[in-house]
Amino acid sequence: MTNKIPVIFDTDPGIDDAAALTVLLTDDRFDVKLITAVAGNVSVDKTTKNVLKLTHFFNRPDVAVARGAAKPLVKAYQDAANIHGVDGLAGYHFAEPSTKTVSLSAVEAMRATLLASDEKITLVAVGAYTNIAMLLQSYPEVTDKIARIVVMGGSLSGGNMTSVAEFNVFTDPDAAKIVFNSGLDVTMIGLDVTLKALLTAESMATLATMNKTGEMLTALFNAYGDGSMATGKPMHDVNTLFYLLSPEKYTIKDYWVDVVTDGPAIGATVADSHARTHTTTNVHVATDIDVAAFNAWYLLEIAQINDAAVNAGKLEN
Repeated sequence: MTNKIPVIFDTDPGIDDAAALTVLLTDDRFDVKLITAVAGNVSVDKTTKNVLKLTHFFNRPDVAVARGAAKPLVKAYQDAANIHGVDGLAGYHFAEPSTKTVSLSAVEAMRATLLASDEKITLVAVGAYTNIAMLLQSYPEVTDKIARIVVMGGSLSGGNMTSVAEFNVFTDPDAAKIVFNSGLDVTMIGLDVTLKALLTAESMATLATMNKTGEMLTALFNAYGDGSMATGKPMHDVNTLFYLLSPEKYTIKDYWVDVVTDGPAIGATVADSHARTHTTTNVHVATDIDVAAFNAWYLLEIAQINDAAVNAGKLEN
């Protein structure tokens, strides 16, 4: 056993995904077993390449990367290139990655990784949950190897894709419903906290002067179409990692959460807040966060990244 947190990280980079991968790949408290890509912010071809760009930037050829689902389970695919740029990582030109994906698909790679592990693994999903849902449907035997699932997504207080739906859940609501109803330990880190967890203008100004990683992130954040450089940028996906490291910085409430899978409210996450229709709960929901602690933590995370440890000198810009 180890004190590190063993993680499979499912992602769709995406600028805030890149901000999260920066921490995942450089903080030795995480034992990164596998990173899987999924269609979401941009197509799966682009999200997969973006993961490889980031593992190359942070000199982590040891981290296995697998390509996942190209479209949602049922719903038509709709990207967020207007927020993240055509290639998903607008604002910065990364070098061509030096590594390739594993030969297995994301679902097969997750299955193999879980079954081969001597300890339970935490699944972290910060894109659409398509890969995770397919895994649970196809290989229910892996559930004994899953410690918990932490997802970025959902909202109890309004959406960012529609008036009621958050983007990740909206992208594949059928997958979200499968994950929430899986019977596993699921924590939802949604817009209720991520729209509060803004990286402040002061923090971003500090970040820009830190190191090569700070320069890279600043360039991405300048091009990020969510929030503003003046009032702050939401670091949606980074919250999953801050939660794993510092759960005491979040307020968590347990609810039964249903996912709307069709109609005008598709993608809405509806909590039985009055406990009138369900006698049990299925999701731990983050409802508040210590914003100052989040900013301080993220700056410390970036400050500890040594320029000599990254491939920053090999970039094309």
